[in-house]
Amino acid sequence: MADRFELLKVKYESVLNFMQAQNVRLQNLNLQDNKLFVRASAPTQDVKNRVWDQIKLVDPNFSDLIADIETPAAAAATAAATSGSSSAARIYTVQPGDNLSKISKQFYGDANKYLKIFEANKDKLSDPDKLKPGIELRIP
Repeated sequence: MADRFELLKVKYESVLNFMQAQNVRLQNLNLQDNKLFVRASAPTQDVKNRVWDQIKLVDPNFSDLIADIETPAAAAATAAATSGSSSAARIYTVQPGDNLSKISKQFYGDANKYLKIFEANKDKLSDPDKLKPGIELRIP
């Protein structure tokens, strides 16, 4: 298992180096469900978007990576959401090229659970096939 972790760290080394150069604070880096799990806090939304661009350069499908990258605004929204309720909902900002299946795969490991995200965000979404970059979604 350690070998898989090391292989994935090498694969995504350029992303990790980019994050360090952009002052992205790495909070967690480990192997979870046989995937590289990265939790980090980016100083701005622009930096977060550029980190995602780097990830997609390494592997456009990032099927062996789970990345949870927050920005100060998203972290505050997450804190407000979790302090006001007992649910463990997370906030995800839609990126260009995203769809609910892709987001579902990232958070749940199953693209078919996209309706769970859609149901939690009916106040913002009228159609599960129409996402706009920049929208913040609750991930239940």
